[in-house]
Amino acid sequence: MGETMCEERPLTFEDLVAWFARGEKPKDQFKVGAEHEKFVFARQDHTRIPYEGPSGIKALLTGLMRFGWEGVYEGEHLIALERKGANISLEPGGQFELSGAPLATMHEICEETGGHLHECKIVADELGLLFLAAGFDPVTARADVPVMPKGRYDIMRRYMPKVGALGLDMMLRTCTVQANLDFADEADMVQKFRVSLALQPIATALFANSPFSEGKPNGFLTARANVWTDTDPDRTGMLDFVFQDGFGYEGYEGYANYALGVPMYFVKRGGKYIDVAGRSFRDFMEGKLPELPGERPTIKDWADHTTTAFPEVRLKQYLEMRGSDSGPWSRICALPALWAGIFYDDAALAAAWDLCRGWAVDDHERLRRDVTRLGLKAEVGGRSARDVAVDMVAIARQGLKSRANLSGGMVDETGYLADLEEIAESGVTPAERLLDLYNGPWQGRIEPVFEALAY
Repeated sequence: MGETMCEERPLTFEDLVAWFARGEKPKDQFKVGAEHEKFVFARQDHTRIPYEGPSGIKALLTGLMRFGWEGVYEGEHLIALERKGANISLEPGGQFELSGAPLATMHEICEETGGHLHECKIVADELGLLFLAAGFDPVTARADVPVMPKGRYDIMRRYMPKVGALGLDMMLRTCTVQANLDFADEADMVQKFRVSLALQPIATALFANSPFSEGKPNGFLTARANVWTDTDPDRTGMLDFVFQDGFGYEGYEGYANYALGVPMYFVKRGGKYIDVAGRSFRDFMEGKLPELPGERPTIKDWADHTTTAFPEVRLKQYLEMRGSDSGPWSRICALPALWAGIFYDDAALAAAWDLCRGWAVDDHERLRRDVTRLGLKAEVGGRSARDVAVDMVAIARQGLKSRANLSGGMVDETGYLADLEEIAESGVTPAERLLDLYNGPWQGRIEPVFEALAY
């Protein structure tokens, strides 16, 4: 069913379901997309960077165009860059995001990420900027974060305070690393969704890297993950329905029903964002939006709407792993390696499900909240998160070994898990190591974080 057909007549629920199904791919065509965000600070005074100005975000984007990136504009504003299937975009507070091209191997992903960071550093050095690898801004108050000129973010900033206490922090003061992975059919999607959603808090603990806010410890190991517990309950969380029996045979339909229940943010028409925050997509399908009387959505509107749900794992035409703090280059490469090792080997996927299949529904949400403060010391199903993490990373290692994707130097992909293996074995998160530095050699000073976490 093509998109043109959907746009020539009113969308049906079946059209929405079919949109997810169009993501199915043969296993030999599976790819991985890696994404990461990073904070941009002025090197001299460690302040966040506005959009305008000689050393602003616009200047940074413009400087990168020398490397073959092409500009993407919203009105007169340069808001993103595109090159060969990858793009660079801006989060609401100017956090700088690379959404990599879908690639076949971890070697390609790490090369892409390293090349991007190298280009960014060249331009940043010229402009007196630095990039910081953390899950939460360690020094800046929410009110002091400059806001980027993007229409959808204006709508979100107005709506967020109505539905949660920390939504603006999510927009302005967090950074994540993400991996996007494929599925073969509905049954494969369901299994991968269940495994990754259950184990997402374990990944959250492994990547915990945000123990500071406004210059001091904030009481969390991952303040970024804590923000998501009070952002907007209608569009966040652990999606209990994914673990229910019915999801096993109506996976696409189940998620489509969930997404229909997520309140809207916007409709994009003629390059402009129309504020419909809080409205129902179901009403939109019936032509009942007061802002667009009689108008019905296209399949592009549905695709846009799916991007406004923020669960720990998100279904689009692939599965997005969304539970991890941003960090150094090595961990940016480690996240896609972790999930590719589990997802893209049948034995590994089955073994990963065995780790978590006995957990109760209540366990999922409890673990999600516990790891924000306890990291790998949290417990689930009678085990520590650390013990589960050791098994999880070992399963991913075996999966990557079985993939046998060799680099030019005849090295397989398992090396990208080295950071995670060390964290899991030690039981000590990156955040706890930062706190040890803060309480020890840094002598309670936050300034050294700009050296410790700079790219």
